[in-house]
Amino acid sequence: MKELSVGQGIDRVDAQAKVRGRVQYAADVPVANLVHAVIATSAIGRGRVVSIDGRAAEHAPGVLAVLTPENAPRLPGADEKSAPQDRVLQLLQDHDVRYGDQPIAVVVADTLERAQAAAEVLVVHYAPEPVRTELESDLARARTPKTAGPRAKPDSSRGDTGAALARAEVVVDQTYTTQNQHHHPLEMHGLTAVWHAPDSLTLYDTTQGIFGCRKRIAAVFGLPLDKVRVVSHYVGGGFGCKGSTWSHVALCALAARVVKRPVRLVLSRQQMCAFVGYRPRTIQRVALGATKAGKLVAVRHEVVSETSRFEEFSEPSALVTRMLYACPNVETKHRVVELDVPAPTFTRAPGEASGSFALEVALDELARTLALDPVELRLRNYAERDPDEDKPWSSKSLRECYLRGANEFGWARRSPEPGSQRDGRLLVGWGMATATYPSRQSAASARARLERDGSVVVQAGTQDIGTGTFTIMAQLAADALEMPVERVRFELGDTRLPETPVSGGSQTASSTGSAVKQAALALKAKLDALSPTERAASPELVADATTPEKADREHFSTHAFGAQFVELKIDPDLGTIRVTRAVGAFAAGRILNAKTARSQLMGGMVWGIGLALLEKTERDRVTGRAVTRDLADYHVPSHADVPAITVLTIDESDPHVNEIGAKGIGEIGITGMAAAIANAVYHATGRRLRALPITLDALL
Repeated sequence: MKELSVGQGIDRVDAQAKVRGRVQYAADVPVANLVHAVIATSAIGRGRVVSIDGRAAEHAPGVLAVLTPENAPRLPGADEKSAPQDRVLQLLQDHDVRYGDQPIAVVVADTLERAQAAAEVLVVHYAPEPVRTELESDLARARTPKTAGPRAKPDSSRGDTGAALARAEVVVDQTYTTQNQHHHPLEMHGLTAVWHAPDSLTLYDTTQGIFGCRKRIAAVFGLPLDKVRVVSHYVGGGFGCKGSTWSHVALCALAARVVKRPVRLVLSRQQMCAFVGYRPRTIQRVALGATKAGKLVAVRHEVVSETSRFEEFSEPSALVTRMLYACPNVETKHRVVELDVPAPTFTRAPGEASGSFALEVALDELARTLALDPVELRLRNYAERDPDEDKPWSSKSLRECYLRGANEFGWARRSPEPGSQRDGRLLVGWGMATATYPSRQSAASARARLERDGSVVVQAGTQDIGTGTFTIMAQLAADALEMPVERVRFELGDTRLPETPVSGGSQTASSTGSAVKQAALALKAKLDALSPTERAASPELVADATTPEKADREHFSTHAFGAQFVELKIDPDLGTIRVTRAVGAFAAGRILNAKTARSQLMGGMVWGIGLALLEKTERDRVTGRAVTRDLADYHVPSHADVPAITVLTIDESDPHVNEIGAKGIGEIGITGMAAAIANAVYHATGRRLRALPITLDALL
């Protein structure tokens, strides 16, 4: 039996090709006869386009087409939606303006620069209408959404929370706010559209879901599904914004059909602030009732988030509160306020990132009120089974996360009194919080094929969005085949390959990985059934496998857990905050690759620093357009902001979660981090700040 590859921290199989610039992203694919498209956007936040004078643009050098609502071809399925990630598209099918920077025209030219120049000379006349862009100004208009997130019920209740709060010996009742945030992956959204015939289209798209993209574009253009091919071999980050098929994808395909040439369209960094979603602002009220001994008797978590007027998206911030701690009386509510803004969308740990901030800061306030250590308070309310679904956990090592994280951090040396720890003139704060994220699995398929040289090619139409999918799939297949990982090649990123789900919700490893393992095992069974002579004479062997959406999870609750510990230092005169140490301990089932796992968990923790201290999208109140429109204005953590980060992983054996025992790690790293930082700020200063991001003006 060969040594197992899974679990080892082997290098990414695509690493050298990437660092040498040898891989092709969606906007790099060489295509003959290529032309370029640029989208022109609205200057108002709501109203109608009365007219667009495109004569100057049409006569500009190199311009092939100017598409507007007046001349754009009608699309039969422009409004058809079939999946939770499908969005309402703006495809020049009407004159309505629903938000600032909405697509209102497309210019196609022989070069990118000429298309950009022509788009700037369009003359647009509007009939503007009053806009609403501020969440707090419209709280009276809050309503109950259809769902919290894509599927959960917006409200929940167990026990009698109101009565329990009234009887509680100790109550914490506070409001917490988070701001709008944009994804800003390194690779901007872009694609190349090629029509081979009037009913045959190939899209080279930067997407987290090639099959969802194929389905949506086929519906928009009224094409058979097998006539649309989507290719996405490499994706330079997504974080949720590339999980849906947005307007620019269909507009690029439309432009290519009109000019009868391949068209490339790449959004600008500024356009991404309007076109591809964001994490919506939230206002969250959390009330905790407890005994003097620190046992929770009641929890109420009420969330109001913003959504667009034309499409509902509810940030599911209170879902984490339903299941994380043992408490007999829990009530959660989600409400939305419709504004004249672009539609929000899934953003890394949607709901859990913002909701864990509110819940975990409230728990820290309760711990301070009770004079209890924050870790001890959480241990006293440890949930031995899922209190929301009333199911046993498939596995849960959160206690070990607390203990190992605290030990590594040196938590026992913490002085509990705020302001009592110093480094010279600097205030030192220590904070902690719980991390959690659900473990999901969707149906997926894979194929394994024996090559003539004895190597194996494994195929699945998934995506590698920078998480190491190429590598871990090869490891899973190699172990199942009992052969060296160097003899296995994994192919992905094409709808001609077996179908897999969107790379979102931390489910790629559990879903596609399970199918890959089963396909490899099926191929090995075929090989083992052959004699050496038969094997030598046999044609290429192929094995297919499909794994279901659910296995034992109907009987178990499946979640990953963790604990975040943070040290920061604050200059009391300047108000500057510097995170100096962070320790994250995570239990997420079987770790498939120690090196890529550390990268993913650390990346989430770094984003948590941004969530807590830096990230905020500012809007123009008149138009609703984003003002912080590039990485000069929109602040994200850089090397100077990232401290010494320690990532601890607890390898769990979980036979119930899925076929490979992995729970997913792409999103849990961000959860709890902002709360740990906010709690450390209080420990350093004695000032409780409940609004993110925490900036120096809030401390001065």
